[in-house]
Amino acid sequence: MEATKPDFSNRAYLLPHINREGVKFGLIALVFALMVALAAIFLKSFALTLFVLPIFLLAYGTFLFFRDPDRYPPEDEKAILSPADGRICLVQECELPDSLADGRKYWRVSVFMSVFNVHVNRMPTAGEILKKEYVAAGKFFNASLDKASKENERCNYLIQAENGQTYGVTQIAGLVARRIVPQVEEGQKLARIERFGLIRFGSRLDVYLPEGVKPEVRVGQIMVAGETVLGHLSK
Repeated sequence: MEATKPDFSNRAYLLPHINREGVKFGLIALVFALMVALAAIFLKSFALTLFVLPIFLLAYGTFLFFRDPDRYPPEDEKAILSPADGRICLVQECELPDSLADGRKYWRVSVFMSVFNVHVNRMPTAGEILKKEYVAAGKFFNASLDKASKENERCNYLIQAENGQTYGVTQIAGLVARRIVPQVEEGQKLARIERFGLIRFGSRLDVYLPEGVKPEVRVGQIMVAGETVLGHLSK
């Protein structure tokens, strides 16, 4: 949902909101760090003590990976917004994924997410999930490569915007990622920038813009989920 009051405090940067999917991973890392610290104390091991700070920083980094900050979309309701943080790696015309294909060409904008990006994915426009297909078996090519869209683990969505136009979104697991976490079902209606899932560790999001809509971004541009405009609905 759209946030209404920005938080400019240092706490918002150092202790951001964590997505529920990341709490267990962060706690596991924190417990491990505490065990190492206690072992160093009881064993009085200087060598083990050297690992305590790096392991605590790793636990903190695990929490930060699953950070889920508020986003502030533009007022333009026709704007199609980026569903992911990251950098655009591909912009090309192609058909929808096989399970969604209708024989027509669409502009596809691919956003690559490194391990340093926020990995929570948000709806580009308000709309309804018409179809969802999870392809679990897959390879783990670098997500920035074009072939990752057909070879890697992925989840395809066909979405109908409120104005009736349809478009596609695909979550793609990357070289490091091993799990896509969809959080919506077919028939579900979501608001603009509402969360619909996340991908653990490096990955990619493909957006197949509605027919007739041209991309207003270019390769290399930095994206902010729920804020950066990819294009505009034509009606």
